Amino acid sequence: MTLRIALPSNTELLGDALAFLGASGIRVSRRSSRSLSASVKGVPDSVALFQRSVDIPGKIEEAAADLAVIGLDRYLESVRDGSETAILHGNLGFGACQLMIAVPEAWVDVSSVYDLADLSFTLREQGKELRVATKYPRLARQFLFKHGLNYFSLIESAGAMEAAPLMGYADVIVDIVETGTTLRENRLKTLADGCVLDSRAVLVGNLRTLSEDGGRREALRVILELIEAHINGETAFTVTANVLGDSEEAVARAVLQNPEISGLQGPTIGRVYSKGEVAGLWYAITVVVDRSNLIAAVDRLRTIGASGITASPAAYVFRSHSPAYASFLDAAARLSPRLG
Repeated sequence: MTLRIALPSNTELLGDALAFLGASGIRVSRRSSRSLSASVKGVPDSVALFQRSVDIPGKIEEAAADLAVIGLDRYLESVRDGSETAILHGNLGFGACQLMIAVPEAWVDVSSVYDLADLSFTLREQGKELRVATKYPRLARQFLFKHGLNYFSLIESAGAMEAAPLMGYADVIVDIVETGTTLRENRLKTLADGCVLDSRAVLVGNLRTLSEDGGRREALRVILELIEAHINGETAFTVTANVLGDSEEAVARAVLQNPEISGLQGPTIGRVYSKGEVAGLWYAITVVVDRSNLIAAVDRLRTIGASGITASPAAYVFRSHSPAYASFLDAAARLSPRLG
């Protein structure tokens, strides 16, 4: 059966998601910005469905979609106990933001969650409750209880949270913060230890629909393989060089003595055959190194006499297996042992 991939239609997350998927070799072709579906190239028998971010967790839960790109904050706020959904990849590398507690700047004596808890107790003694406005009541409640705030009332609102204290219908807010500019413009400040959640884009799926159908299961494997290989390749460089040596083994030993140039798995050494006469035996070295070690690797290669050093970014780095797909199989087996 066709794999249905839900993508957010009404946020900037969509642009980042399409760019990321495209860079991973998964191209979503949408006829127009009004289209509610699109073809997916690079993944067998699959289709993209465009949904509001707020609706996506429910679509995955009710099996109206099999897979989705969504913010971690949205998913954790909506997922129910005993859900057949799961996070299949926990960090796609974009959509980073924080769910934070923010209080009025005028509250000079409140700079931590402990101070806020103390204030809530004082308000309670006066017959009042700390009013907390948020779009994330579940996550806010869990965080506040965990940090000793037992006296508060949650005010759910779909509007702009930052205006709540100025308008007088809430004392503090729990909301998504990216740059903090909007908070400052509304005379709010975040608490030093008030991060409820570090959020980012994740890949979630319905374990049952993905595991019970072989076609969907294979399409998921392809997606996870491509995503992981792309992420692995973002910081990897393939470095090649030529060096004089007595033998392949001698060159390999010289390379392996230097951890900066030994590569992710180890060097590949091959004989270089020239058209004309050359002095000595030349060997080609190929290693894959992390971006942070690139200059160190070049310098080390020079110390063993290497020349003609080239470096190119690795588009994909495939490991011996896909950890994300293996985790999915484990989760699916726990959900239904017969699928293991």
